[in-house]
Amino acid sequence: MRPATPPPPDASSVEYTEAILEFARSLGLDRVGVTHAGILERARVALVDRRDRGLSDTMGFTFRDPIRSTDPDRAVTGAQSIVVAALSYAADETDEPGPLSARVARYARHDFYTPLRQSLQQVALRLRRDGFRAVVFADENDLVDREVAWRAGLGWWGKNANLLVPGAGSWFVLGSLVTTAPLRATAGPAPDGCGSCRRCFDDCPTGAIVDSGVVDARRCLAWLVQKPGIFPREFRAALGDRLYGCDDCQESCPPTVRLGRRVPARMGSGGPGAFVDVMEVLTADDDHLLDRFGRWYLAERDPRWLRRNALVILGNIASTPVDEPVLEVLRHYLSHRDPMLRAHAVWAAGRLGRPDLVSALVDDPDPDVRAELAQVGA
Repeated sequence: MRPATPPPPDASSVEYTEAILEFARSLGLDRVGVTHAGILERARVALVDRRDRGLSDTMGFTFRDPIRSTDPDRAVTGAQSIVVAALSYAADETDEPGPLSARVARYARHDFYTPLRQSLQQVALRLRRDGFRAVVFADENDLVDREVAWRAGLGWWGKNANLLVPGAGSWFVLGSLVTTAPLRATAGPAPDGCGSCRRCFDDCPTGAIVDSGVVDARRCLAWLVQKPGIFPREFRAALGDRLYGCDDCQESCPPTVRLGRRVPARMGSGGPGAFVDVMEVLTADDDHLLDRFGRWYLAERDPRWLRRNALVILGNIASTPVDEPVLEVLRHYLSHRDPMLRAHAVWAAGRLGRPDLVSALVDDPDPDVRAELAQVGA
């Protein structure tokens, strides 16, 4: 005679929820909480508003379908609760920049999402063994993770639109586990800790923070380095040496600067580190660039957008008079078959005081190239 199947645990009990949270903490997750799986009404209104006002630009992600990305039941039918976790990436890099180096935002220097997902998957396996459905989402368009984390009490919604964790700041990646287990919700949203501070408003290099918690993607460098197409001329100088991402609104945030290193970062796997050689980006082939930077979001998995960014950076940081290796790279891109790259090479040549290099392009058929030529007086 088969032994009777034990009844499922009482997932609604305080004890069960705390056991799940303690297990999650034991896996290296820095902050964990639970919220109910109801519709994220506040986030839904905000997403639609940002999209209707054009503030999301051409960004997809959770803006693509706000109804879906704010309804946990669309992610997991019968969802009852959400476990949300934060993993710190606040470690300082020891890398030193070279003479032609580009910066990488902290979250992109290594793969922090893999260890986050792996830990949440272990929690999901435990819930499944107890008879519940459980699905992990991290850095995906199925769920607005910052809103879920806010509702679970992990932090407050900062003026720079980042989640700020009390006592630790904003250097965290976030992930969620949607489950049919009726876990007990932890504390509600943390109280605001920004007060009257406007440092992030003042220090954003392009003025992209247009209201408390509202970022205009059309001006945000973190989006513009990912967005396909011509890099907006008015923001090229502001890009400085940033190849991917922008940390300025976090690096100017007093709680993040003061408290961010209280939680030690778990080193992510792989990644390029804090600095990348600009000449490497401009001279390497596609396979090399995808192998090195393939974890980043690259539109259509096309390294040409990295090369575009690198050409803008070259125009911002190369010394004058221009040395021969830089001249060689500029000549290569000024005759490149890709008109988008030719256009940015024209801008870089003009920035570096070498409009003479572009004289052969005066009859270029591409309108973007001709627009750049007009700006350098060619």
